[in-house]
Amino acid sequence: MILRDYQLACVESIIEQWKTVQSTIVVLYTGGGKTVIFSDLITRLRLKRALVIAHREELIHQAHRKILEVSGLDFGIEMADSRADDNLFSDNPGVIATVQTLLSGRKQKRMHRFKPEYFDIIIIDECHRSTSKSYVAILDYFKQNPNLKVVGFTATPKRADGVGMGNIFQSTAFDEDIREGINKGWLCNVTQQFIPVHGLDYSHIKTEKGDFNQVQLAAVMEAEENIAGVCHPALEVIYGLPPKTLEKIPVPEWATYIASLNRVPRRTIVFTVSVAQAEACSNIFNRVVSNISEFVCGTTDRFKRMQILGRFATGKTAIVVNVGVLTEGYDNPFVEVIIQARPTKSEILYRQTIGRSTRVLPGVVDSLQNSTPEERKAAIAASAKPFCRVVDLVGNSGSHTLVSCMDVLAGKLSSEARERVIKKAQGSGKPIKVMEALDRAEVDLRIEKEQEQKKQEEARKAKLVAKAKFNVTDVNPFGYSSVSRPTNSNGWNGSITPKQLKFIQRFNREIKDPHLLTKNQARGIISKKTAEWEERKH
Repeated sequence: MILRDYQLACVESIIEQWKTVQSTIVVLYTGGGKTVIFSDLITRLRLKRALVIAHREELIHQAHRKILEVSGLDFGIEMADSRADDNLFSDNPGVIATVQTLLSGRKQKRMHRFKPEYFDIIIIDECHRSTSKSYVAILDYFKQNPNLKVVGFTATPKRADGVGMGNIFQSTAFDEDIREGINKGWLCNVTQQFIPVHGLDYSHIKTEKGDFNQVQLAAVMEAEENIAGVCHPALEVIYGLPPKTLEKIPVPEWATYIASLNRVPRRTIVFTVSVAQAEACSNIFNRVVSNISEFVCGTTDRFKRMQILGRFATGKTAIVVNVGVLTEGYDNPFVEVIIQARPTKSEILYRQTIGRSTRVLPGVVDSLQNSTPEERKAAIAASAKPFCRVVDLVGNSGSHTLVSCMDVLAGKLSSEARERVIKKAQGSGKPIKVMEALDRAEVDLRIEKEQEQKKQEEARKAKLVAKAKFNVTDVNPFGYSSVSRPTNSNGWNGSITPKQLKFIQRFNREIKDPHLLTKNQARGIISKKTAEWEERKH
């Protein structure tokens, strides 16, 4: 497989970092191909063995498939009943394991099946979790091998609990965020739509660990009118209808109306705060369109969850409502719509959820590694998924500040630009292209500031000129031919001073007889000349 330019740069940077440190981290947006990167890394270094650690079963099988596809290496899986070969002399190229599996066992942990020197490198997927005690215990065990190298991959290096990643990783090998991925034509553009829901009120909810209190939030979101307020506009987005279309149609006729459209629904993930909310939302969707939706949560049977996500991957199921299951690591490029029915104050959580929809459809940019960003963007725009859609629900948030796409995609743009776009989007209720709107707002703000600075400068110059004219009074230094000798030698009407005379003889040679000027006349001439110099400086 041919690596993209940033993927190659990332591999080379990891290798370079390992010359001086034992552990390093890669920060890369969702859909950037981290599995491709560490598969190439393993192949390139020709190591004895690598250990890949993830925290969920889906990530384990996903990594296994990708490594085999990219490198041809068939890693062993250490999870549940599956056991990888632990023979130090085997040809096994590596092991993929969950952190839970490695720490399982009472007297002897399962990771002790592998001696520390069994692995050359450890690769940690979703490594923002690696500061937890479980990951630290695993790393401490294998770091008994002094030659071990560690690399972690994440799209969200900041943790909600504020614990720094520097406690685990000694350096950052590579850092590229979602904004760069979109600008370079590797990700779909993002549209944001704010939908007001009558009666939705977050103002009284307490904040815990940087986000809403989940019990209080669930009570709000589980209210029947709020569930309906989520599902009804969501159906309009899913079927490409103008906002409030269904409000004009009696509810019993919705199913007939939607069926008459003969449209394929956009594949959608709905994020909810509780199981009760997820189940209720899924039921409402299914009452309108039979079998359009399914829901999954942490307690969903493993086999059943695989079946649900399998139907969603093929499009047989168009909507999956979930509670914290698809937040991380879920890879489905056909997802086109994200419904945020779980409002949040956490940028980390929000970034993870929208990352489920930004992947480009298969085959659209895969062969365009050497193309320009503009060419890749054009290919995405011409595809069946030209952009993804993120829908947020607007209610009374009180003093709470909810995170939106503008916060995630603003990058280094000003907070003024972000706030301007949020206000405009909330006011219109229509979907907006976030990147373009942010960039345009930043340009508009810069122009406005430049115009304001220009007005202030013109006002300042006008004030200087007015002051100079006032000081000159009725003296015309350039047309002056003769003046009368002053009579009072002590006041402002006294004779010009030697210092004033020297200045005027040097800089105002047009005056024929400057020695005949009074102090006041000379003072005015000098003030005007000074004002002219100030104008030239600006």
